[in-house]
Amino acid sequence: AKMCGANPPLNPVRAAGVQPILGCEVNVARPTGGVDHLVLLAATKEGYKNLIGLVSEGHLSPANPIAPSITLDQLEGRSRGLVALTGCLGGVVAQRVLELGPDHADQVLGELKERFEPGHVFVELQDHGFPEQPILNDVLVQAARRLDLPIVASNDVHFTSKDDGPAQIYLECVRQGRTYEQAEPLHHKSFEMYLKSPEEMGALFRALPEALSNTLRVAEMCSGLKLDLGKPMLPHFPVPEGYDTASYLRHVAHNGLEERFREFAAHGKEVDTTAYRERLERELDVIVGMQYPGYFLIVWDFIREAKQRGIPVGPGRGSGAGSLVAYALGITEIDPLPYNLLFERFLNPERVSMPDFDVDFCMARRDEVIRYVAEKYGVDSVGQIATFQNLKARSVIKDVARAMGIPAQEAQRLASLVPEKGQGKMFTIEEALEVEPKLKHLVETDERVAELIRQSKKLEGLTRHAGMHAAGVVISDGKLWDHVPCFRSDATIVTQYDKDDVEAAGLVKFDFLGLKTLTVIDIAERLVNARPDRKDDPLKVSKLPLDDRATYQLIASGETTGVFQLESSGMQQLLRQLKPDCFEDIVAVVALYRPGPLGTGMIDDFIGSKHGRKPIRKLHPLVDEVLAPTYGVPVYQEQVMQIAQRLAGYTLGGADLLRRAMGKKKAEEMARQQQIFVEGALKNGVPAETATAIFKEIEGFASYGFNKSHSAAYALVTYQTAYLKAHYPTEFFAAALTADKDKIEKVVRTIAEARAWGVSVLPPDINASETDFTVVYAHPDGRGKSTGKFRDPYGPQIRFGLGAVRGVGEAALETMFEARRAGGPFRDLFDFASRVDAKRLNKGVLEALVQCGAFDSVLEPRGISRARAFAAIDRALERSRSATRDRERGQTNLFGLFEQAGGGNGAASSGDEYPAAEEWDRMELLKREKAALGCYVSGHPLLRYQGKLGRLGVVPSSKLAEQKPWSTACVAGMIENYQERLFKGGAGGRAAFFEIEDLYGRVKAKLKGERIETFAFLLTSGDPLLVSGKVSFPMGTEESDEE
Repeated sequence: AKMCGANPPLNPVRAAGVQPILGCEVNVARPTGGVDHLVLLAATKEGYKNLIGLVSEGHLSPANPIAPSITLDQLEGRSRGLVALTGCLGGVVAQRVLELGPDHADQVLGELKERFEPGHVFVELQDHGFPEQPILNDVLVQAARRLDLPIVASNDVHFTSKDDGPAQIYLECVRQGRTYEQAEPLHHKSFEMYLKSPEEMGALFRALPEALSNTLRVAEMCSGLKLDLGKPMLPHFPVPEGYDTASYLRHVAHNGLEERFREFAAHGKEVDTTAYRERLERELDVIVGMQYPGYFLIVWDFIREAKQRGIPVGPGRGSGAGSLVAYALGITEIDPLPYNLLFERFLNPERVSMPDFDVDFCMARRDEVIRYVAEKYGVDSVGQIATFQNLKARSVIKDVARAMGIPAQEAQRLASLVPEKGQGKMFTIEEALEVEPKLKHLVETDERVAELIRQSKKLEGLTRHAGMHAAGVVISDGKLWDHVPCFRSDATIVTQYDKDDVEAAGLVKFDFLGLKTLTVIDIAERLVNARPDRKDDPLKVSKLPLDDRATYQLIASGETTGVFQLESSGMQQLLRQLKPDCFEDIVAVVALYRPGPLGTGMIDDFIGSKHGRKPIRKLHPLVDEVLAPTYGVPVYQEQVMQIAQRLAGYTLGGADLLRRAMGKKKAEEMARQQQIFVEGALKNGVPAETATAIFKEIEGFASYGFNKSHSAAYALVTYQTAYLKAHYPTEFFAAALTADKDKIEKVVRTIAEARAWGVSVLPPDINASETDFTVVYAHPDGRGKSTGKFRDPYGPQIRFGLGAVRGVGEAALETMFEARRAGGPFRDLFDFASRVDAKRLNKGVLEALVQCGAFDSVLEPRGISRARAFAAIDRALERSRSATRDRERGQTNLFGLFEQAGGGNGAASSGDEYPAAEEWDRMELLKREKAALGCYVSGHPLLRYQGKLGRLGVVPSSKLAEQKPWSTACVAGMIENYQERLFKGGAGGRAAFFEIEDLYGRVKAKLKGERIETFAFLLTSGDPLLVSGKVSFPMGTEESDEE
């Protein structure tokens, strides 16, 4: 039993003006095994704390992995402020009576009476029509009177009305994987488990009026619960002797700012140090005044620790990048002053709210930082936050259909009639009935479908299961379960409240996010610094100058595949038009490429004004400077705040409140704000008519303005990835391939992009490959002449990583590399098999390695093909098993002696061990290679047609983004990921979605309506095809789309 919905401040019952009773039906362990139920209600603040502690202990104890429970002994000294109800038929008293007889009621009731305060144990009576309940109730009433315990009438409420009884059974079926027929005979009486009216309860317990009146007594006992929740509770941050948190924050912030000044000087950057120091003091005064220095120190500490460990940390995220204190502490890496980033957008002194730093870490090492925090503050004080997955329309239809015994294929067909809204959103069942005629017709004509939809609608939206928030971590002062109920997921403590409930309970949430791009940058930087020309002059990506010409040329070209935030085809089209040539332009383009601005003409105004085709619009001389970085076009929320400050005399805190009010669009509040704005503007000499017009304009803009602090921080990551691609494409592509080795679509696209840049991608090699993609140099002396877009005298190439070969797991890789380190390069398949531990080598691993060409370098010189090597796999596995047995017995065969005497190189087998086999033609070889790697490396089915494609006017996928929107283009390639589904409802809502893979990457495509029947057989044939269609650039896609 959990308390997931019981958080007092946000309880919807309280919001409706009703005092909620907080409690939980806990499991009580029997000495003989199994669990019974006991209802515990919180009557006081101490009782609430005892309740969440008991519930948490039941879930956190390793002794209760399946059925979390407590014992009656755990109630000793922990029951103050709690009211106990003896529960339902599964309760501790009822079960003792039903199993052992009526004489045992007094014993267990006596145990409860001893453990709770006088008058706090109520003997619970229920009547749902089960035959044993009247007899049991008589026993309980008599025992209660003997022990002078009050009785109370209740109903075991599982749903609100009697009509929902079948839906409750279906819900149990969904959770237990049963059918309705299996469950219904056992639960038909449970139809009485609904919220009954006072009249219904009065009729059931007419003979026991005190049982009814005691319900009010219980409610009154619990109505006095007052909890001091909502006030942030930060953990204690240890500071050196002589400091408190406020003075220590000032100390480290001032030291950090002086260090930034030294960095500025080293890079020739001149700044007004007085302005920086004044801004720092102003921010510190606000932070200390709002009592948040501890929060800043906690974040500073774990980010500093991460950087000291070499864990990549993002330059900032969200509004926190607007804080100079954060920049001085190294929490962020974007200087807020040059870009007019505002502290008040992050922490408003006129609006009491917690600061909220969202911190990006390298995806691979994020958990290491969380472990550090747990070690520092105590494992009992650190946990992750629960999330709750709800039953969605399609999934609930399939689940209920399964319970009804409807075949899976039919259930899938019915569920697919619920259309998609786009951008990952789905229609509800009710909405689907309005927009999808087929579904509505089936409901009206097929009673079975009508029942399916009727019950599915009742379950839609209910919680399916609890999980963990991807990023949210809470750190408490003391044990976490002293503040909120918790459960355990594997070894991790997780709150039973979600993120909103946790914060409402007073705990402070820290977001530890994983950003894969940081992993790419980190790998690329290490690869660059391993180059022959960088060993004595290491690259520091975090310290790059922001005026690199080659970087802006790359961005302006739109060739930004792999560049953070700039990958989609629509964005690439925008970049070619806008042609960013400074960092402010990158900040702006990230903010502009969103649905709001895209539909307003703002982008056209921005581009036209930047390139002089349109005059830069002047709003008013007092604020024209604010809009200058965006060529007179308002783009950011911070610009709204600055306009209000300069034109109407708002404080920046007040301007932030204005911005928030504009976003909410409440008429009464907006009228009040407009009056304040106009009156303030009049004091600055701005006519009321002008001020009113400007207010209306920024009011309209505020709904789609973007947070510049976030945009600037992420633009820095964008710039860093673009710089790496522009200057070190081989290392950049290798890093991207390593980070995405489990995502084949991205591997395909990155390999194609690398080749377009003249970077060779070498196939996997059993002797030359590592787990990750690596860089090798064809000309380590620096005298090579490479071709392509980028000329590198060292001739770097990318070697395919064995960790990206399908079916080759970590255990197999580990034993391969151990054998290679110990005995040197493998001589052939049989030498490999004899040296690798057979317990971690299986047929699938060898098949994948042979088919992907990993043995080509040792077998092709001897004239042994992949087909013959594939035919020899069973023999090689037997050799592996035999050699492993010999090693375990301490025996060494003749080859082993040769290995020891000859410097570690094993002996190659004779060619006779490779049986004759039918050779694979080129298409078969490529097909098998793709099956092992997910992509083509040694060749491509289109290569044989390459000379003809240009004459046919075929557009390479890499050039499709350069086509005009809705122009017609022809693409050639292999068809991948073909699927059909419904979209947006209505007639003709069927569509086929697929991808076309050519030599340069993949492009998404869509086929609608009747054409699906015409072309489906071709699209699923496995043959190369020519596809002609219209080009579009939808938001958020990573490739162009064709229709």
